[in-house]
Amino acid sequence: MNTTPLRTRRICLAPRVFLAVIVALGLVLPGNGQVSSSTVVIDASVPASPPKPLPFPVGGPSPTGHAVSANDRYLTLDGRPWFPLMGEFHYTRYPEGDWEKEVLKMKAAGIQVVSTYVFWIHHEEVEGQFDWTGRRNLRGFVELCAKNGLYVWIRIGPWDHGEVRNGGFPDWLIDKASTRENNPVYLEYVRRFDSQIAKQVQGLFWKDGGPIIGVQLENEYSARGPGKGEDHILELRRIARDAGLDAPFYTITGWDNAVIPSRDVLPLFGGYADGFWWRSLTDLPPSANYFFTKIRCEENVGDDLQSKRPDIDRVDTHYPYLTAEMGAGMASSYHRRPVVSADDTAAMEIVKLGSGVVGYGYYMFHGGTNPDGIKSTLQESQATGYINDLPVKTYDFQAPLGEFGQEHPSYRVLKTLHLFLNDFGSQLAAMTPYFPENVPQTRQDLATPRVAARIEEQHGFVFINNHERARQLPAKNDFQIQLRLPSGVVQLPRTPTRIPGDAYTIWPVNLDLGPTTLRYATAQLLCRLAEPRTYVFFAWPGIPPELVFEDKPGTLIETFTGRILREPGIIYVDGITPGTQASIRLTSDGGTITNIVVLSREQALNLWKVEVGGKDRLILSPADLYLKSDRLHLVALDPSALKAGFFPGLEHPPTDWSAATEDGMFQTYAAHVPKVVVPVEYQKTMEAGTGPVLKMKNEVAMAPDDGAFSQAAQWTITVHPVNSESVDNIFLKLRYEGDVGRLYAEGKLLTDNFYNGSAWWIGMDRIPPEEWNRLQLQVLPLRDGAPLYMPKEAWPTIPAGGRIATLNGIEAAAEYDVSLEFKR
Repeated sequence: MNTTPLRTRRICLAPRVFLAVIVALGLVLPGNGQVSSSTVVIDASVPASPPKPLPFPVGGPSPTGHAVSANDRYLTLDGRPWFPLMGEFHYTRYPEGDWEKEVLKMKAAGIQVVSTYVFWIHHEEVEGQFDWTGRRNLRGFVELCAKNGLYVWIRIGPWDHGEVRNGGFPDWLIDKASTRENNPVYLEYVRRFDSQIAKQVQGLFWKDGGPIIGVQLENEYSARGPGKGEDHILELRRIARDAGLDAPFYTITGWDNAVIPSRDVLPLFGGYADGFWWRSLTDLPPSANYFFTKIRCEENVGDDLQSKRPDIDRVDTHYPYLTAEMGAGMASSYHRRPVVSADDTAAMEIVKLGSGVVGYGYYMFHGGTNPDGIKSTLQESQATGYINDLPVKTYDFQAPLGEFGQEHPSYRVLKTLHLFLNDFGSQLAAMTPYFPENVPQTRQDLATPRVAARIEEQHGFVFINNHERARQLPAKNDFQIQLRLPSGVVQLPRTPTRIPGDAYTIWPVNLDLGPTTLRYATAQLLCRLAEPRTYVFFAWPGIPPELVFEDKPGTLIETFTGRILREPGIIYVDGITPGTQASIRLTSDGGTITNIVVLSREQALNLWKVEVGGKDRLILSPADLYLKSDRLHLVALDPSALKAGFFPGLEHPPTDWSAATEDGMFQTYAAHVPKVVVPVEYQKTMEAGTGPVLKMKNEVAMAPDDGAFSQAAQWTITVHPVNSESVDNIFLKLRYEGDVGRLYAEGKLLTDNFYNGSAWWIGMDRIPPEEWNRLQLQVLPLRDGAPLYMPKEAWPTIPAGGRIATLNGIEAAAEYDVSLEFKR
């Protein structure tokens, strides 16, 4: 450990001045709270009632003696509150040979449950011809998840949406019967499809010792009337059970005026930072997803932040607050092309956690590419009766892991929240949300602080959000919270502080550390280690970290980087310099040591918690990580990033790596990998024509059809393969300006892109190396004033009345993958 001299300051006060000091320092005794006009007051003094059983059976045991269940407040695992993290990954949209690596990357990010649609049209595009092979091998995908310790939630529809042609229905089915109702012809085909799914996953359900714990029925279903509504949902559940799809939990989506039966299914909710489906060609109005609220359906939140339909809220509150589609990005439609930032995504999660969510599900967590169809392309389009045109191939979704497995910025930002939820989610799940006395009154309110708390008795977390998509929230000066608990009042921080614009964070309150209690911290809690006892926080830029402890007899509190103010019963530690060394050490009278580390936010983004060598360790690395068997893989585009710091240090240093160096408490090793240059050449072969005349439908522009690409500018691209054991993949990074880009090899469309100002990344591992010298790029011209939405800064400079189709450069970058083997 760091041996920097400790800084300690002790002050003894006479009893007659004790109360005055306590009030002055901001740790307020019950009944003596001093509240300024800027103080955020949250009254959590009345405990919530205990959770109640659901009025229908859920859950069940596994053959190994474990059990999952649910009450009206949260899910349980082996009788304890459980906060699952779920990420959507569509197996049919990704090459089967790469599934395992990608689910391991999801696991490394903290995902516990993989959810996936089972798209009917991907498996039976031609009536009676089922295909469960290759990337359509559902069983193989579920078995891989099981092998790597991940649960699975299958979303069987039969109507799924997922931006797939016909919402996943095969064309032939639509021609045969009216769907999404208790039509006997339709239901007979549903029985056949469910039976096919059941054959694929036989023996893989929780009751069999398998990973499948959930089945979603239908999707975004609001139809009502004879043979529809609740009757249809319950009939789908019966058909699924009869077919053998027997899971502990059955779910439906709870938004879009959903039908929610009073029994047998749990509703799941969602929310997005933006939406490709909006008809607007401007920035959207302020989103309810950036305001703390009890209302679960985002479309039910009015402009005044009050419920439009209290009757819907009353139904929702009978169930635990679970989500399946919190946007971890956003697809592009032809007419609307939003770019969603990592902060847009993560701030929504802070808000939902503070509002009471007890299970967080992302859509999508991993992007992909639409498979080839037999009779047609398989994307959603206006030509097939839907109101949006999606790209033919790409389904990158700006997800944390993209179309080719590349890491988007949201991956690391969300990982900081997953570290917290993996270690403290069971505590959070049992906590009740409480909201301030003074809350924003309209969606236009930029000034009122956005705060909530989750509390169980005197323990809890405070959630603060000062970020909103497409709007700059001002800094909150003189920010302070008075939290009224059953045990008294906690005022935090000690003196008012400043919450910068775009900050969003979580502060713990009365966290039990063993030797003592952390009354509060203005640093965000990341994770903990059991051995050696360590708690890790990070400081949000611009918010001074302050940690306040109970001064329990026999407990010594020391600091390496901060300063201590000790008052009767209370110890304040501030002035901490974030870094990789231990900032605070707690020593109990029995000699037990607990270390507290406060990282910078940049360091927190590079922190991982992985079991390696039979022991939980913290790993600090700028590379991406995943663990396969006993090999820890480091993946990066820059070979200098192939390094990792370990805490605790390694018992057996890796061979062929640099000798250990010290980075605070981390023992750091680096791989020796030479940089590989990937030659790439490109040549323009055709100028763009005048471009197609855009057609309008459903109030928006339609995507150009295949024939329009005769007007595209064209380039040939040659990428030269490299021979290196450390290179796992090659990525092309294209920077173009135009309307739509398409990449072909040997005349086959590989992927496409609706231009939105971002670089276009393409993984070369999807293309046989012998075709790397015959790639063709097409770019349709973008017209001045085209009826499209994209960020203002994304629009290229186009002459009035003119058009643009230019290629500004192509880079080829090697992706390196090196590994360390650990012996147990």
